[in-house]
Amino acid sequence: MSGVMKRMGMIFRAKANKALDRAEDPRETLDYSYQKQLELLQKVRRGVADVATSRKRLELQLNQLQSQSSKLEDQGRKALALGREDLAREALSRRSALQQQVTDLETQHQTLQGEEEKLTLAAQRLQAKVDAFRTKKETIKATYTAAQAQTRIGEAFSGISEEMGDVGMAIQRAEDKTAQLQARAGAIDELLASGALDDQSGSTKDDIQAELDRLSGGTDVELELQRMKAELAGGSGGSQQALEGGNGQAQGQPQQDTPRFDKQ
Repeated sequence: MSGVMKRMGMIFRAKANKALDRAEDPRETLDYSYQKQLELLQKVRRGVADVATSRKRLELQLNQLQSQSSKLEDQGRKALALGREDLAREALSRRSALQQQVTDLETQHQTLQGEEEKLTLAAQRLQAKVDAFRTKKETIKATYTAAQAQTRIGEAFSGISEEMGDVGMAIQRAEDKTAQLQARAGAIDELLASGALDDQSGSTKDDIQAELDRLSGGTDVELELQRMKAELAGGSGGSQQALEGGNGQAQGQPQQDTPRFDKQ
């Protein structure tokens, strides 16, 4: 049972990994990584700004303390000039306390200034890395897009090739069927012409009937030609000779006004 569960778990992880691989777009992953780097760079810059702000506050406090220290020194000098040694001592005592604060603030100021420099250098290095990653990201995205387009073109061309193959097969089948029908029609015409098959429509005739029709048509043409000759001869006074040549009548028969021909 444990082996079956392990196998099912492996199959599930493999299926999930394959589904994620299909769903993952490297361009989106690169854009997401670039966005995270920009956020990190922004945090570093905010840190630099915060440290710089703290340093400026310390500088203002140092300026104020140094101003007060100078003032107390002047006051002590004036008190001593007036013979007020007690006031001069008090002024110098207060000035000494202020000087201790100035020393502490100067130490903090140097510490903050060092941190600021470190953060500024880190921000500059991170900025360079982000810029380099952005260039590489765009290069990879362009290459991936070109490869994807090339793959789609290849798949489309492959699909077109398959369709053209199907069209070629359809054309071949149509040509074969057309040739078969033409051969069948030719065979039927030959059978009808030879009399092996009866033409129920009456449109096809055998050889004997075709010869009789040809002779009959030729006789009609000859008779019509003789009639026209007789009409022409009648107009010039030679109608008797035209009648004798056309009908084969005996000489001496009376000439008729309108020659009449009986079909044989």
